[in-house]
Amino acid sequence: MFWCPSPRDAIRVSGPDAVTYLHSQLSQDLRPLAVGSSTWAFLLQPTGRVDALVRVTRCGDDELVLDTDAGFGEVVAARVLRFRIRVRADVEPFTMACIAVRPEPGDGELEVPPGAVVGGGGGFDLCGDAVPAPDCREAGSAELEAARIEARWPAMGAEIVPGETIPAELGLNDVAVSFTKGCYPGQELVERMDSRASSAPRLLQLVDVPVGTVPGADLVVGSDVAGTVTSVQGTRALALVKRSFVDR
Repeated sequence: MFWCPSPRDAIRVSGPDAVTYLHSQLSQDLRPLAVGSSTWAFLLQPTGRVDALVRVTRCGDDELVLDTDAGFGEVVAARVLRFRIRVRADVEPFTMACIAVRPEPGDGELEVPPGAVVGGGGGFDLCGDAVPAPDCREAGSAELEAARIEARWPAMGAEIVPGETIPAELGLNDVAVSFTKGCYPGQELVERMDSRASSAPRLLQLVDVPVGTVPGADLVVGSDVAGTVTSVQGTRALALVKRSFVDR
């Protein structure tokens, strides 16, 4: 396994109504979340479009931390504050020190140790002052990006464009959405697509691309444009691919 610094933007939400308020706003069920545990969730617009993908960590009975990719903390804070009316919960933005620990090829799935939080697409993250184990080698950001791409884990600003992306495109409903929790903003689109077993017009896929391919380039299959490349590391890439090509 290897580690790499991966600072995150975060907000701390605390107060008597913190848990109930966030439960009403997020796509995930927070009621079973124990202190010290974390889960993934979407913050959605009322239309069902994604504002942000966040990790939710319960730090106390009345305190949770929502963290997201660096550069998108203001998006998360603005969305949480948007519906906070007569709610006894304070919102405090901050930058969270974080170390991403990911498996090497052949390592298999890494167990999340005590004090760590679940990582995006595999492995785990160490937040605050925590340090990696001595047998964990240091790596660079390119290796971390390659691991993210291989795990088909979407990034804010690349695969997730706030206000444009819909959850069904990303393939994360199993880890970021509860279909039994009750109402939250944007639920109607998510539930409607699930109940009808509908696929989004585009789906996030792991693909091979020619050397020199850059994000934003067309993904070409034969003579047809199959989608759009969103992230690249070497010849491996993530792309939002038209449903008609995924089904081939």
